[in-house]
Amino acid sequence: MAPKILIVTGDAAESLEVLYPYQRLREEGYDVRVAAPARKRLRFVVHDFEPGFDTYTEKPGYTLQADLSFADVEPGSYAALVIPGGRAPEYLRGDGELRKIVKAFFDSDKPIAQICHGPLLTAAVDGLRGRRVTAYAALEPDMQAAGATFQDAEVVVDGTLVSSRNWADHAAWMREFLTVLRAKAPVTAGS
Repeated sequence: MAPKILIVTGDAAESLEVLYPYQRLREEGYDVRVAAPARKRLRFVVHDFEPGFDTYTEKPGYTLQADLSFADVEPGSYAALVIPGGRAPEYLRGDGELRKIVKAFFDSDKPIAQICHGPLLTAAVDGLRGRRVTAYAALEPDMQAAGATFQDAEVVVDGTLVSSRNWADHAAWMREFLTVLRAKAPVTAGS
């Protein structure tokens, strides 16, 4: 049986930051499940930069069916956690069920991949104190307030925690996450 990977997300997540790891990890042979506040069809968004705007713009993106709700997740049955960005982490960090899930992964020292605004979730469970991370640049003050050392880099690996800034960093993000994941939870022949 292939190791299971959990992606936690919700409406208004960045399309590419959910779908790229979802497809890349499946390609590697992992069993990838998507959890959200409720088992429903999620609506993602696309963030991009346009001339004349001080920040990113947001447009409707793809949709994806959540496999299970946060309340149905048993963290012990998953080998790793992926936390995409977009606007979803901002409101999801208030979800008590999700905070329990994220904390369980930190407590077990299981691999965690976070990107863009995803570190808002790991900060909410005090998982960043004393760690090196990157995130969307505007989150630098949030990362510092959470006790992390912020680095403006394509990817930052701190033990089993792998973080990146945004979807433009996907190749480096998944390359480094897969290095950590293969060491901790390899896919074996016949999985």
